[in-house]
Amino acid sequence: MEKDRWITIITGHYGSGKTNLAVNLALDAKKSGQPVTVIDLDIVNPYFRTADFSKLFSQEGIEIIAPVYANTNLDIPALSGAVDGVLRQKKGVIIIDVGGDDAGAIALGRYSEEIRDVGYELIYVINCYRYLTKNPEDALTVMREIEAASGLRATKLFNNSNLGKETDGETVLRSIPFAEECETVSGVPLWATAVESRYADELSSYSIYPVTIYVGPNF
Repeated sequence: MEKDRWITIITGHYGSGKTNLAVNLALDAKKSGQPVTVIDLDIVNPYFRTADFSKLFSQEGIEIIAPVYANTNLDIPALSGAVDGVLRQKKGVIIIDVGGDDAGAIALGRYSEEIRDVGYELIYVINCYRYLTKNPEDALTVMREIEAASGLRATKLFNNSNLGKETDGETVLRSIPFAEECETVSGVPLWATAVESRYADELSSYSIYPVTIYVGPNF
């Protein structure tokens, strides 16, 4: 995200922890001094959206673009024309939080041409403790389905394997062989492993991304 204009897309299986990563990335990107916009593209799941953090983003000077009826009792999937405007802007970091699996990625596909023109990272979030992605083959099947639905290729893997509130350093450590096998099988580089900040020193010998937990019960 060193460029004047860049798009980072967060995808993954339902409950893998996409939104918590998106929130952490947005807050970290803001520290660079660039404009930051978060696009909540989850028009499938009404729970744990980046739109839920509008107040936090406002306090930090981060713009949030969400489905028109997000956070209302209507909750009708509708995308605002503001998304097109953000993708055409000349400067700033854009973080897109996509709905789970290929169903959520269909909405992303609407903007695939514009996204390719700008340049992007598509981060696929993996969590070996989720019941449908407990082995690398299943996790990567979901990734390929997301790629097919969105028309965009995954560029990085992010290991966010956790057991919610039961997560400790050992929980994360046990997931690293799974993440490394995903990297080997897919050919997509493993960017980092999420570690709650209090366990960062314990796992500092690995490539980690210390996170604050904003989303529960899974992060």
